[in-house]
Amino acid sequence: MLGEAFREYEPRYTPAAYAATTPIAETVRERLAEGPMWVAIRENEIVGTVSAVIREDGLYVRRMAIAPTARGRGLGRALLVAVEAFAAEHRARRLYLSTTPFLADAIRLYEAAGFRPTHEPPRDLHGTPLFTMEKKLRP
Repeated sequence: MLGEAFREYEPRYTPAAYAATTPIAETVRERLAEGPMWVAIRENEIVGTVSAVIREDGLYVRRMAIAPTARGRGLGRALLVAVEAFAAEHRARRLYLSTTPFLADAIRLYEAAGFRPTHEPPRDLHGTPLFTMEKKLRP
């Protein structure tokens, strides 16, 4: 699903960054030990996903992706709501994520959900530019 979601952007990533963004199934299974993953399912097919990692400085939102055929249906928003509810259960003070400047639709989704750009690292992923966004949560 990750490969399908990011395929149209592959030329804008370095090869190493694209590989990190679209990890193989084994890597995804290993990361399940780091935190939960949510999926959006339509007609018995996974069409969206997001995962999260609890850290001392907040809840890190990782690998948000929606299949191109499923975009514009509110699935990204629904996945972010699930992540935020999980963050609240764990008393996280903020949500944060890293994204690339060329993922304009994703950035609009994050901004609509209350995320704002920060000056925090990381600044790149294997040579592909990144920036961090955060959403402060009420205690």
